[in-house]
Amino acid sequence: MQVVGITTQHEIYVVSKEHKFRINEILLIEDDSLGNPMGEVVETFSYNRFIPMGYDKGIVDAQVLKTLEQLGYDIGADEINLSKVRLFEEAIQPIQTGATVRTPEFAEVQHFLVKVQPQEGLVLGEIRSTDHLVETLPSNLKQLMKIQEQEVERDQNGVPFIFDIKAMQQYPHIGVFGGSGSGKSFGLRVMLEEIMKQSIPAIVFDPHFEMNFSHFSDGMNGIDYRTKYVSVQIGRDVGVDFSSLTTRDIERLLGAAGSLTESMVNVIQSVHKRKDSYQSFSDRIANLVDALELGKQKVEAFIYDGNGLSREQLEQYDTYQKLLNQFGSLPLSSVKGIQWRLNRLYQSGLFQHNIRAIEEGLNSGKLVVIQGSVWLLQVFSSFVIGVLYTKRRTYRDAKLQNEQGTFFPPFVIVTDEAHNFAPKGYDAPAKSVLKEIAQEGRKYGVFLIFATQRPTLLDETITAQLNSKFVFRTVRGTDIQTIKEETDLTHEEGKRLPYLRSGDVFVSSAIFGRTLAIRIRLADTTSPHVLNPFDELKEMSHQEDEGVLEVIQSLLPLSETALIRHTDEINQTLGKSWDVAQLKRELEQLAEKGKLKKVKNPFATIYDRP
Repeated sequence: MQVVGITTQHEIYVVSKEHKFRINEILLIEDDSLGNPMGEVVETFSYNRFIPMGYDKGIVDAQVLKTLEQLGYDIGADEINLSKVRLFEEAIQPIQTGATVRTPEFAEVQHFLVKVQPQEGLVLGEIRSTDHLVETLPSNLKQLMKIQEQEVERDQNGVPFIFDIKAMQQYPHIGVFGGSGSGKSFGLRVMLEEIMKQSIPAIVFDPHFEMNFSHFSDGMNGIDYRTKYVSVQIGRDVGVDFSSLTTRDIERLLGAAGSLTESMVNVIQSVHKRKDSYQSFSDRIANLVDALELGKQKVEAFIYDGNGLSREQLEQYDTYQKLLNQFGSLPLSSVKGIQWRLNRLYQSGLFQHNIRAIEEGLNSGKLVVIQGSVWLLQVFSSFVIGVLYTKRRTYRDAKLQNEQGTFFPPFVIVTDEAHNFAPKGYDAPAKSVLKEIAQEGRKYGVFLIFATQRPTLLDETITAQLNSKFVFRTVRGTDIQTIKEETDLTHEEGKRLPYLRSGDVFVSSAIFGRTLAIRIRLADTTSPHVLNPFDELKEMSHQEDEGVLEVIQSLLPLSETALIRHTDEINQTLGKSWDVAQLKRELEQLAEKGKLKKVKNPFATIYDRP
């Protein structure tokens, strides 16, 4: 392999007769005066005499051809392999044309590829086109994972990609971008498995109910994640302690249940009292609605007349009068709007629990998966993130001032569909606290991992703070443009984004100082949604068929004239409500599938074993 053509301090062309270059392959240029610089193949080109096309295509130009001829290549007969190589570090002068190029040994490129040992980082996958380094790879970097390609599982055959999570102290926050089917959710699962291995506290907002780590895949490496995570559901296991909310907290929560007008905000600020329980606040709102509907004159008339009213009724009207004296100027429509939003949150179970289970999980070094609908997660996240971040910040501030504080661990916040939690262009309940964490969280040991299919819709302040970005296949032009603006992906890598295979990803990280192409490892666990829906449909149909066959086995052979006698018995066993005609249709379908034999005689149709 040799350098050909015009070279610069950044890029060179390399030619070979035998070696077929691969994208992202690492090459070493033997130039002692420049310290044997190294680079990465960013574009490849091969041609021979059997391909009758001009030599002015792609990266080949007249200058390169002239150099090839001077080096002894027969352009008309030889197969020529060319590659464009981008240097890792800028050279102080152009590379010498004709310099020898070779593939390096692992020790020569270790500082570019491996920043931390496996036991101290997240082993996320295999760096692409590094199989030529396997022979010189140390034993502690071998056999760390399984890789799946083209539906075939294989052993690790390259340098492992190990993310140095401790470096997030300097380069905080991770973005995971990719379209549907790109492997984004799979990559996020692998990342969470590695976080659990390191016993790093984390909370995951899971709108798809897929972050379950109790189903083990065939490639499981012996770790039981069931003891390393806890799954909670909003309204069933966790919720909001209403009495701990400030007036501003209630504004954010009710605003997430439905947008608030200025008049509604005024109602909350006027009616809410410090340390209100849900019951006391909702009762005050409900009584105020009743009082405003009756009107001040009717309430006073009931009180002054008082005939036929019980003591409880008089007390109720007295309460109405006090509320009207205090809040009578508030619009009835606005108070009703607050009542509707409050009831909606209560019906979801939000105010029936607290966040103790989440705090205990984080203090135990576990991954806490919080599940719920998207809108409910938006509401709940604004509260729980604010509380947990305040606890961590209070502890760190106290420690810096040499004061005694209650320890609360550093933690990671993870969410899929991140553009719903911190959207660009408009407010969301958790957006303000997430922006604060994006800008200042690293000082307190609180970090973000944001996954989204639409990085263009994510708040720009947060996107700019994501120092490590994992970019899976992306097709939409606006998203590709956003990614190129926010990363160091080259023009060539940007063109490859729509064509990446599922599970392939570009990692643009300030920790590595350049973009790496990696293949995500095979996960140790599987998603509960892994079953193809069409296979699920077929499986359910098969189960129903088997259930019917099991019930009618003792009745075979079964004549259609006897169906009326057995319909009730079959319905009772199967829990169905079929009539005779529907039962006959079921038997006809089983006969069509070959699970029953259908015999016709002059008197009736008979169904029997095949």
